[in-house]
Formats: sequence, structure tokens, C-alpha cells
Amino acid sequence: MRRTWALARIALAVIAVVAAVAAAAGVFWARRAMRRVDVTALRSRWPAAMTFESADRAALDLVSRMTLDEKLEQMAGSGIAPMTVSLLLHGRMAPVYSGANERLGIPPVAFSDGPRGVTIGRPTSFPVAIARAATWDVDLERRVGDAIGQEVRAQGANYWGGLCLNLVRHPSMGRAQESYGEDPWLTGEMGAAVLRAVQRHNVMACAKHFALNNQETARFKVDVQVDERTLHEVYLPHFRKAADHGAASFMSAYNKVRGEWCGESRHLLTGILRDQWGFGGFVTSDWMWGLHDAARGVRAGLDIEMPAARHYGAGLKARIERGEVPLADVDESVRRIVRTKLQYLTRPDPQAYPPDLVASSGHVALAREVAEKGMVLLQNDGSLLPLDKTKVKRLAVVGHLTDADNTGDHGSSRVEPPHVTSVLTGLRDSLGSGATVQYSYGADSDEVARIAREADAVVVVAGARWDEVGEYVSDEQGMKPSGPAEKRPLSVKLPFLHAIEISGGDYVPLALKPRDVAVIEAASRANPRCVVLLVGGSVYTMEEWRHSVPSILMAWYFGMEGGHALARILFGDVNPSGRMPLTTPRSEAQLPPFDEFADRVEYGPYHGYTLVDRSGQEPAFPFGHGLSYTTYDYANLKVLTPHVPADGTVEVSVDVTNRGARAGEEVVQLYVGFEGSTIERPVKLLRGFRKVALVPGETRRVALSVPVKDLAWYDVATKSWRVETMTYGIFVGPSSRGADLLKASVVVTEGP
Repeated sequence: MRRTWALARIALAVIAVVAAVAAAAGVFWARRAMRRVDVTALRSRWPAAMTFESADRAALDLVSRMTLDEKLEQMAGSGIAPMTVSLLLHGRMAPVYSGANERLGIPPVAFSDGPRGVTIGRPTSFPVAIARAATWDVDLERRVGDAIGQEVRAQGANYWGGLCLNLVRHPSMGRAQESYGEDPWLTGEMGAAVLRAVQRHNVMACAKHFALNNQETARFKVDVQVDERTLHEVYLPHFRKAADHGAASFMSAYNKVRGEWCGESRHLLTGILRDQWGFGGFVTSDWMWGLHDAARGVRAGLDIEMPAARHYGAGLKARIERGEVPLADVDESVRRIVRTKLQYLTRPDPQAYPPDLVASSGHVALAREVAEKGMVLLQNDGSLLPLDKTKVKRLAVVGHLTDADNTGDHGSSRVEPPHVTSVLTGLRDSLGSGATVQYSYGADSDEVARIAREADAVVVVAGARWDEVGEYVSDEQGMKPSGPAEKRPLSVKLPFLHAIEISGGDYVPLALKPRDVAVIEAASRANPRCVVLLVGGSVYTMEEWRHSVPSILMAWYFGMEGGHALARILFGDVNPSGRMPLTTPRSEAQLPPFDEFADRVEYGPYHGYTLVDRSGQEPAFPFGHGLSYTTYDYANLKVLTPHVPADGTVEVSVDVTNRGARAGEEVVQLYVGFEGSTIERPVKLLRGFRKVALVPGETRRVALSVPVKDLAWYDVATKSWRVETMTYGIFVGPSSRGADLLKASVVVTEGP
């Protein structure tokens, strides 16, 4: 037996060496291809800043001069060898290349993922997208996109796959952390902001996952049933906004929609995306398992198979030569790919992109600012927060995430920054030598109670680890989970190389783990001055413990500077201004049904606050909720356009006053109601928001506007959007809760 194991180890070592050599060769050839394709020469060959039309003419010419093999090279990634060898040997990702053509001078696509930053090199790790959504700050998200675009270019990439626009239909969704929340309007506005900023740096941005990729564990097999009106009104508006704002690319989803794989759905990729929306860029597959049949993919309008040619290689070539796949369809795909690359790679750059832009001091400071503005103060009974630093001489910090490097899952969005500031480090840095910080990881409840009892205040750090929720790859045959088998991490360990660990999935159930509840109970019983800090990418149910603690702060996965940001919030250096992009339910009974192992699921028109409104139930915390260390009053809501034509704009104003003693930022939210509708519609929908800064005692007249076209409903029969001429409700306030909102109305008429 020992001899067998020894031989097995030797065999693994040989395999590892061969794999490393092959991967290194892949890196060499990919980088050689990048060097040989002279982008400067390309720009001198074609006019600078090519328009869509001029790039299209050039693409047509290039396609006409390509061999079939060269066309197919444009339609698939060149493999994951560079990425793999970099990950295994260095623990860092490298770009994945596609479509370099030395003969014709066409540069490759160089792909980096990254909803929370750039996934290559050692970049800035920003708070996850759901945390940035909680800022409700479009300009701040634009600044994040600007930094990401710079870091993409500074590391040799030109294609960014970090624009995840899938809605959080249910907060158990494993990749909620990569999204902008439950609402299409908020998601669309934040997504458009980061999209425009990234693409300003001539980086092609990819909006994903198109469409209905709203659960994780079963993503490789689940078949989503949805009616056409719900599809257009709930699950596609934010994707439409990305297309309208010039997204260079879309990525199809793994799942099926009404029995058809998304990557092979002509209805989605051509009928809606191109024919209805006018999208002119290219579409890539989700990786590895996003395409099942080459002919159906080409017919649907899927242009690039990533990261390598599993179906768009020799098999597709043979089918083209046999006449099973029209060459004209292939030419159209290649035309779209080359046209888009020419548009972006011939534009003058707005700046230089030296390597020292990556994780620069300015970008790290921005990561801290985003963390500060995204943290949401959910509860603050008795105004426990902010803590008075002069009175805290002994602070207890307890919980399994106290000193964790926990910035999110380890899937495709993983970012490896130069450093991560944990909660413990951030609090110690803030208090300095003026106080003692004691900590416990929480395994011993008696120890938790002891240090909590001895402290002036206690902070409990609770939530999810990277391996408990997030991007998930099953270890079952065919990568198609069929549960309800227990999910477990995969750990592939090769001699001399780093281990690859894959875990996560949807977070079921939605409550905190028993280990966290035990720590909260022990700490809060021992010391009533207890703050619970929630870490993660979505909300948790908390009825079993939330009334036993005075203060709860939602910190999310807070990026590389989260520990410092947290300390500034807790001690009052920063007034919290985050607002929830998700509804926090009292129980999962207030949510749509959710089966993480489902083969088939039906998506209806209601979830989140629209479902709460429809049911009349009260959540734990409503969508848009967030407290501050000051108070704000709303008054004098006015509709400045009481009668407006269907092609006009609703203009609204409201007075917002800071009644407290601290400066702060308030998120003014505008919802539109549909009580007079003759068709079924939600009670209300978010249609505007604005974040305003107010000093103590200041009153500001805040203006908001809504184009009437954004009040339309989708008519399936005519495949068009229709505006009802009727009276609409106008609701303005600090959250979606009815009691928080001022009310008015506007009449939409047929003519002037």
C-alpha cells in the first residue's frame, strides 16, 4: 500500500510539472502574441477615434480577408493557461486573451473579471457591489469605475467583466454580493455609472449574466419560467440601461429560460438585445459551461466562447464546411467582435497608465470612503452609537470574523489586494495606546462573556465566511448539482503548487449560523452596550436576537480598508449614510419561495419591497432604510408639473432639513404609485433618488425628476412600452415604508 501511495505521489508530481510547463508555455505564447500585435501601429493604420460606422467598414474589410481558421480564432478565448499558471504559482490571476491576429494587426481581447476591483495582479479591493449600492451615490460609483478602469489598463487588460446586473430576487442568492440589490432602477443607475467610467479608459465593459441568473447553486441546470411582461419589467430594465449607455459587451448566463439555455437563446441575444434594444457590441458566453451546442450558439448570436474553444473550434469548423452552420452567421459574429475592438482600441487614451496606479494611495483612500458610505446603521436604540472614544478604555471585539481577511467569496470576483485591514486591526489603530482592545473568536461562550463584562463596550463581528456563500462549482459529475447533498469545499492540492479551493453556493437558511447567535447572546447578556456588526453580501433574518442588542451595523464585505472605515463609523468620525438596497425580512415567509437545488423555478413579478407592499406585511427593515447620527425632516412636497403629457417629465421638489447636531448625508427617495391603473401593477416603484449633504440646521430644496416614459408598462401583444394616461401617486421620503413617505399626485395626459 505504501508503495502504491508513493507511486501515486510521483505520478501527481509528474502531472503537476507537465501542467506547469504547459501553462508556462501558454503564458509565453499569449504574451508573445500581445507583444507582436502593435496597438500603436494599428492606431496609425486606422483613423483615430473610429466611429461605429467607420469601425464597421474596417471590420467588414478585415473579415473579408480572413481565413475560416482566423475567423474562429476571433470567436473563442485562447485558453486559461496564463490565468492558471499565475494562480497556481503566484496566487494571482492574469488576463485571459482572445482573438489576436498578427497577420491582420488585430489585437486581442485581454479579459479581467472584477465586480469588486480588478482580478489580476495585486489591485485595490473595493467593497463588494452590494455595499456600493448601499451608498446610493451615483457619483461615488463613477469614481470607483474610474479607478477600476485605470487599474485594468495599468495591468495590460482591455476587457472588464465586473458589471454584474442580476437582481437579488431572494437574499439567499449566492452572488448577491456582486449585484446592486433587489431593485431594477437602483441597479440600472449604479451599473450605468460604473460602466461609463470604466469605458472612458477604453476598456470594454461586459454586462452579465444575461439573463435571470438569480440563484447560484443550481445555476448550471435550473430552468427559469417567466412571463414576457415580468421579464421586461422586472428582470431586464437594468440590462437595457447598460445597453443604452453603450456597454461594449454582454455575457450570457448559464441557466435556461423557458427550456432554452441562455447562451443559445435567439430570443434573448438577438430578438431582445439586438433587435429591440439596438445593441451593437459582442456577446460572450459564461465560462466553461456557458455553451452546449455550437450551431445553436451561432444562430442565437453568441459571438465568443470563453475561455476556450470547447464548441467554437474544430467541431464548428466541420459543421460550417458541411453547410450545417451558415458562414454568413459566423461572419456577422466576427464583424461585431472586430468592430467593437476597433472602436475602443483606436480611441486616444485620456491619460497614461503606469503600473503605480494599481492600489495607489488615492485608490486605497477611495476604497475606505466607499466602505464608510456603504455601511448601514440598521438599529441604534438609546443612541449607543457613536461610541465616545474618550470614555472607551477597554473594548471587547468578539466573533469568528474579528481578525479575518474576509472581503468576499473566492470565485471569479476574488481580488487579492496588497493588504486587508480587519475589524480588529482597524479598531486598534483607531484607539491607539489610549485603550485596551481584547478579543475572542467566540468558540468559548464563557470567555466571550468575561471579556464583554470587563469592557466599556463590546463589538460582535458576525456573518458569512468566503466559503459559505458565493460563486459555486459543484463537485458532482457534470458540474450540475442535483442535491440536496451537503455542499462542501473542493480542495485540489498539487505538489509544489497552491491549493485551489472552490465552495460557496446560495446562503440557506437566511439566519446567522448558530455560532454567531451564541456569541451575540453571550456578549449582550454580559454587557448591554453591545454592537453587532454584520459582515456579508446580503441580509440575514435576525428576529431571534435583534431586540436583545441596541445597535446593529450592516458592514457588508467591506474591502481592503473596511477595518479603518468601521472604526471611523463606530467612533463618530463619520456619520453613517448607507441605505439598504435590500429588504430585510422578519422571516423567510415574507420572501418568494427558494429552492437552491431546483431544476425548474417560476419567477413572478413581485419580490423585495414590491412583495412586501402587495402583502401588507411589515419587514424587519424596509428597502431604503438606514439611520444616521442626526435626524432629517421632510416637508413641502410639491409636484411642479401637476399635469404632464405622456412625452414629458414629472418635476418634484421637497424640503429636507438636518435637525440634529451633526453634518450628514441623506438619501432622498422618490417612488411612483399606480393605484389608478387598469392593469395589475406594483403598489409603487422606485423612480428616482438623490444623496444630499446637510450641515446642522440646514434646509435644502431637493429637486427630483422622472421622465414619463419611465412609468410605462410592457405590452406583450405589441412588444412595446405603453404609458397610461391617469393619476399617479408621488411618494418621497427616506425609505420605501409607507409611513416614511410624503404623498402627492400627478396626472399624465395624452397631449400638452
